Amino acid sequence: MTYLLMSLPFLGVGLIVFAVGALHATRRGTAGRYFSSWAAATGALLVLTAVFDNVMMMAGFFDYGTEQISGLRLGLMPLEDFLYPIVGALLLSGVWQLLGGSRRGDGGHD
Repeated sequence: MTYLLMSLPFLGVGLIVFAVGALHATRRGTAGRYFSSWAAATGALLVLTAVFDNVMMMAGFFDYGTEQISGLRLGLMPLEDFLYPIVGALLLSGVWQLLGGSRRGDGGHD
């Protein structure tokens, strides 16, 4: 089984939770902040993942078997490695929103 196939169920759950969070944010009138916060966090996670995975692979801490990856790489890391931070950001953003998130959009009180 490939890393991409193993990641797809988690990606599906992450997208569902994120979409439900987006509906909740839309109802609260905070959808713009919801999406921009997710984009900023995801961008930072992708950059950090690319840097640190390449450094760790260059140092020989770990590698992926060639049978389990697509073969597409950014430096030394397989592109499938980006799914983990994307799914994490989707899940955390959705759960945060559903649990109430920041109350600043509700009149300025935290």
